[in-house]
Amino acid sequence: MTHAVLAFDDNRIVGELFGQFDQNLALIEARLGVEAVARGNQVTIKGPHDACEQARHVLETLYQRLQQGAELHPADVEGAIRLAVADVAQLNLPTLEPKTRMSYSQVSTRRRTVVARTPAQDAYLRAMDRADLVFGLGPAGTGKTFLAVAYAAALIERGDAARLVLSRPAVEAGERLGFLPGDMREKVDPYLRPLYDALYEMMPPEKVERGLASGMIEVAPLAFMRGRTLQNAIVLLDEAQNCTSMQMKMFLTRLGENSKMIVNGDSSQIDLPPGQVSGLAEAADLLTGVEGVAMVRFTAADVVRHPLVARIVSAYDRAGAARTIERGHGAPSPS
Repeated sequence: MTHAVLAFDDNRIVGELFGQFDQNLALIEARLGVEAVARGNQVTIKGPHDACEQARHVLETLYQRLQQGAELHPADVEGAIRLAVADVAQLNLPTLEPKTRMSYSQVSTRRRTVVARTPAQDAYLRAMDRADLVFGLGPAGTGKTFLAVAYAAALIERGDAARLVLSRPAVEAGERLGFLPGDMREKVDPYLRPLYDALYEMMPPEKVERGLASGMIEVAPLAFMRGRTLQNAIVLLDEAQNCTSMQMKMFLTRLGENSKMIVNGDSSQIDLPPGQVSGLAEAADLLTGVEGVAMVRFTAADVVRHPLVARIVSAYDRAGAARTIERGHGAPSPS
């Protein structure tokens, strides 16, 4: 057991650092197994040595963020804790550089700055910088779509990409919605709504509308991508688990000069007809280890929505694993 005393000079932001009624300190105590007692602008941390060092890192990192003018939410505290306790040697994420102290990757637009909250999100943002084709694989709520749109919006604002192309398979999640009225954008809007939601958070609404009108931001249904070469663009394919093998190959081969592609999906939420192979699962197997391609895999531990979402994902994962084991035990023995 050990203890550490931290003092923070800027009294204006100490209250926000500790949280209302010290709720941020309480969260650190619960997650790291330490005791954190605040007095004025100081906090005393008691507990196992490693846990105290992790708590120190969490508070120092959050304090630096507040000094830079960022807002602090409970999810940011959770993210700082996850990064502090992550063992870089055990992450198995090739895009995450080993270092003595993990740091946050972030992406900024004029409207807001988005900071990684988990090691996998950190690896995901770094991968987008380094690779021309990035796959984000994992369950809902891990920030795959939001971070991809944030990164794309930043490239557009900096002038590093001439246009943003958004695409998604038009496959309903267990429902049949029938023929939709309106022009092309109105027909595909319901399928692309999560992309639009993220885009409007990262860019002013008037700029988004101007981009859509000018073609700088393009909504391209997956079925209409054949025959195109996408140059000087950042291309995002969402819900890619609902692509067929043929569609995925067609989409990936649209990549042109000075372009990047980001492909997101969750192989546990495939809405294709029975017997149809998911192009995402196939591509993840075929392209692992290919130069210029980065695969970042998210788990339930990376869910940054309501904490209950992570528990729901874990419950479904356990049930799926149990069914797989049962099928294996029930398989006939080879003759």
